[in-house]
Amino acid sequence: MGTALVVTSGKGGVGKTTTSANIGTALALQGKRVVLLDLDIGLRNLDAVLGLSNRIIYDIVDVANGRAKLHQALIKDKRFDDLLYLLPAPQNADKDALTPEQVAAIVNDLKPDFDFIILDSPAGIEQGFRNSVAGADGAIVVTTPEISAVSDADRVVGLIEQKPMSIKPRLLINRVRANMLADGTAMDIDEITTHLGIDLLGIINDDDAVIATSNKGETIVMNPDNAASRGYRDVARRLLGETVPLAKIVEQKRGFWARLFHK
Repeated sequence: MGTALVVTSGKGGVGKTTTSANIGTALALQGKRVVLLDLDIGLRNLDAVLGLSNRIIYDIVDVANGRAKLHQALIKDKRFDDLLYLLPAPQNADKDALTPEQVAAIVNDLKPDFDFIILDSPAGIEQGFRNSVAGADGAIVVTTPEISAVSDADRVVGLIEQKPMSIKPRLLINRVRANMLADGTAMDIDEITTHLGIDLLGIINDDDAVIATSNKGETIVMNPDNAASRGYRDVARRLLGETVPLAKIVEQKRGFWARLFHK
C-alpha cells in the first residue's frame, strides 16, 4: 500500500506546488510509482509546472462526482516510464466542490497502485486544507525563512498534529539564501526548526532556475548539477529511509534584473 503525504504551509507563495512536483519527480527517478493530486480547486497550477496542461480531459472533481473513472482522469507523464502521474484540479469549480470524505476515498483507491500519493494543498486553512489532509498518512510543511511564513507554518503544524496521521509532520525550508543567513536578514535554520518543533526533512537553496524550469513545464530535479535539484533529490532519499546529510547552502550568482526584482 502506498504512502499519502500532504504538502502544505498555510501561507501562499512559499513553493508548495513546486515542492510537490519536484519531490514527486525525484521519487519517480528513484523508481517509485508516484501520483500527484492537485487540490487547489479553481486555481490549478500543478499541471502547468509539470507541462501536462494540454492533456487534461477529466479532473478530480469529475472522479469524485462519478462523471469519470479514476483511471480516465489520471495523466501519465510519458517522460517517466509509467512512474509519474497527475490527477488535476478543475479550473471552473468552487472550492467546496470536494469534501474531505471524497478525497480520502480517492486516496484509498490509489494506494494499492502507487508507492506515494502526494497531495498538493492550496494556501489557507479552510476547505482546501481540510480536503488536502484527508486521507494523508503524513505531512510535509513548507516554509521560507520569513517570519510570516514561519508563523503560518506554526499554525498548520498545530492543526496537523490534531489529525490521526501515522507519520509525524516534517519540515522543508524553501528558498534559502546564504547571504541572508550570514547577515541575519533571514531567520536562522535552527531558529525555524526550534520554533516549529518538527523534524527537518530538507533545505532547498533559492535558485532562479527553479522558476525558469517551471515556466517551461519541467522540474529542476532533472538537472542533477543544480543545488536546488540536489536538495529535492535528498528529500526523496530521506522519504525512502536513507540517512542523507543536509545540503550545503550556496549563494546563487544573479544577473542584474534578478538582483533588482528578486531581493
